[in-house]
Amino acid sequence: MRVTKAKVAEHRRSILDSASRLFRQRGFRDVGVAEIMQASGLTHGAFYGHFRSKAELADEACQEACAEGVQAWLASASLTEILDRYLTPAHRDNPAAGCALAALGAEVARQPDDVQKSYADGMRRFVDALERHMDDAPPEARRQQAMAVLSCMIGALTLARGVASGDPALSDQILASVRQELRGHFGA
Repeated sequence: MRVTKAKVAEHRRSILDSASRLFRQRGFRDVGVAEIMQASGLTHGAFYGHFRSKAELADEACQEACAEGVQAWLASASLTEILDRYLTPAHRDNPAAGCALAALGAEVARQPDDVQKSYADGMRRFVDALERHMDDAPPEARRQQAMAVLSCMIGALTLARGVASGDPALSDQILASVRQELRGHFGA
């Protein structure tokens, strides 16, 4: 029985969505193709009709997760809105639906070049989105400030996740203090 082009596209979308969620939740190394396909509601054998390898899927899932995050930031009204959504316990506690840069950052250096390139492209797009919210900065300083803000946000989220089980109060304090400092420093 032939599958329609629409059904093939739907299956591919399901695989990408599942992979993106699982990779952000547990990392590239700890998620297998069989698990991704099961989460997609498809058989393991169907995988190779859509992707040549897990690395190719990781690359596309990274691209998709970054694009989704960037779109949310571009739709945000202000830097304050971004900070208030990003540096929160809810975001910390749900990496599967959160920022790909924070969730995958520690692992991406050990991934193939294509995945690293997609991660770098995603980072550039996040910086571009932040730069649009740097209204008070002179144009020549916006990019540098956007990179600094993004680095602080990712670092804070990463540290907060790292201590969340061992010291929940410290984790909350990291998020709140960085959010407050960035808001104060950038007039957000």
